[in-house]
Amino acid sequence: MKRRAFLTSAGVGVAASTLAAPAIAQSNPEIKWRCASSFPKSLDTIYGGAEFVAKRVAEITEGKFQIRVFAGGEIVPALQVLDAVKDNTIECGHTVSYYYVGKDPTFCFDAAMPFGLNARQQNAWMTHGGGKELMREFFAGHNIVQFCAGNTGTQMGGWFRKEIKTVEDLKGLKFRIGGYAGTIMAKLGVVPQQIGGGDIYPALEKGTIDSAEFVGPYDDEKLGFQKVAKYYYYPGWWEGGPQVSMMVNQAQYDALPKHYKAALEAACSDATLDMLGKYDVQNMLALKRLVAAGTQLRPFPNEVMQACYQAAIETYEEEAAKNEKFRKIYEQWRKFREEEYLWFRVAEYSFDRFVYAAGPLASKK
Repeated sequence: MKRRAFLTSAGVGVAASTLAAPAIAQSNPEIKWRCASSFPKSLDTIYGGAEFVAKRVAEITEGKFQIRVFAGGEIVPALQVLDAVKDNTIECGHTVSYYYVGKDPTFCFDAAMPFGLNARQQNAWMTHGGGKELMREFFAGHNIVQFCAGNTGTQMGGWFRKEIKTVEDLKGLKFRIGGYAGTIMAKLGVVPQQIGGGDIYPALEKGTIDSAEFVGPYDDEKLGFQKVAKYYYYPGWWEGGPQVSMMVNQAQYDALPKHYKAALEAACSDATLDMLGKYDVQNMLALKRLVAAGTQLRPFPNEVMQACYQAAIETYEEEAAKNEKFRKIYEQWRKFREEEYLWFRVAEYSFDRFVYAAGPLASKK
């Protein structure tokens, strides 16, 4: 009797497994996407962020969800990734939202606002400070779902052929500068230029532009800026913690199985942490090499920083007065920024200020 019952139960189990297999297979469909990057392959860290996402998604889904990454210009021009995703020309794109400031300055909140948040603060705003919800609502109007998928940390101020000693030295300067900073610096006489990463060096070499900023020592060294400009300024006050985003076409995202959506989000989150860590290591080493080879490291004069800061405040107020979408996010973002600064001044800044001034850990005899 027990044997008969066991066989019956076992038979049911086998049958159930047999019936369940097709359902499981159907829940893991093969999906292939194309991802257009805004960056050249030579920049293994920032371009590599998209490849990191693609690899991690494939691992999580056992190869069923494949994302093929294309460098800037291969299938979509470097600065037209957003349009290609919006129009469903490609399924997704890896880019920086401030490249599209010409469409609407509101895009900058998804990347970096001048004199805004550092990398940790940007992450806090996006994950737990209301930023993700605000940006998702804004991007929905462009048929896009965006994910945090990288961060470079605070960037450098750029390469200049001549020293910048006063605000007057900025007037008439043709400066390759991304994002909203160009609008701000134009108030001080700068002629901003928006150029994709792979096209900056020839423009600087030929004199089409006088100066250029991109990311930091590791990428800048790869692009060869030190060969055509002597002075390397810091900090990049327009990019305290610029976020790199994975933009996904809304219809394509909606069609994904739930667990594929989770895989994509997890991969993008991992990519953010990985990119930041790699830059923090590689920038340190690259800066040493650049200085040893003759690069002249310079801080922006306080007079210049103060003028830019005031111009930024004026620019934000002007935009908020005429752009409802910008104003809605700016008011929440500004409040978050002020509160975060209070906290970071207490512990983070106090710690950093002391240990950087204290010097090496070796005992002083």
